[in-house]
Amino acid sequence: MVLIMEISLDLSKSLEKNAGDYFDKAKKLKKKLTGIKEIIEKSEQKLLNIKLPEKKKNIIKKKEWYEKFRWFISSDDFLVIGGRDATTNDIIIKKYTEKFDIVFHTELPGSPFVVIKNPSEIEIPERTLIEAAEFCASYSKSWKSGRGSAEVFYVNPQQLTKEVPSGMAGLAKGAFMIYGKRNFMEAKLNIALCNLDNKIMAGPLSAIRKHSDKIVEIIPGNEKISDVAKKIQKIIGGDLDEIIRALPSECTIKKH
Repeated sequence: MVLIMEISLDLSKSLEKNAGDYFDKAKKLKKKLTGIKEIIEKSEQKLLNIKLPEKKKNIIKKKEWYEKFRWFISSDDFLVIGGRDATTNDIIIKKYTEKFDIVFHTELPGSPFVVIKNPSEIEIPERTLIEAAEFCASYSKSWKSGRGSAEVFYVNPQQLTKEVPSGMAGLAKGAFMIYGKRNFMEAKLNIALCNLDNKIMAGPLSAIRKHSDKIVEIIPGNEKISDVAKKIQKIIGGDLDEIIRALPSECTIKKH
């Protein structure tokens, strides 16, 4: 630090006396400067030790492509996806179904198309076939009927087409012509939910148990979906809207 001082001489005093006075003033100022320097150093140290509050970042959870549909991971670790409505049924079959996948559906109108994804092109285990069938049945209109099971069939993707025989009216959105042999199964209606890596996963009980210890099983009932969702959230956590979207329709939590 450089100190600039304006000097004025007292002409009534000798040069030596003036010099002595200024020497005394300089010593006093030097002591003050030392004190000021210490105060500045202490203040700087305090500022360095102060942790400024961090701004809260809006963490945006990345959604996987399959989360726009109904989905679960089977006991054999196959991804299974299902349509939510006519539009997503169309999208699933047209955009996301490949040659070695398996497609499930029911004869009842309003049923979702359910697809077992098979990117490794291997034989799909029977347990996964059963779970996909149960998933398809549970999200069909059979859930509201009060029945414990429903008939489901599965086919290869190549058996589905939008093309119709000559003279027949075009198909509605979400509908497909199915040609060839259909493989029928009687599937139980059952759905459970868990919080898997901060994603709400809903599917057959056997699959959900494989992937989580904290689960909630639901059965058909007459409670409001929003009320059931709040109860489920208290047990497994997660986003309330995701839970609501994962439920088939009116239901209740199964007591064990």
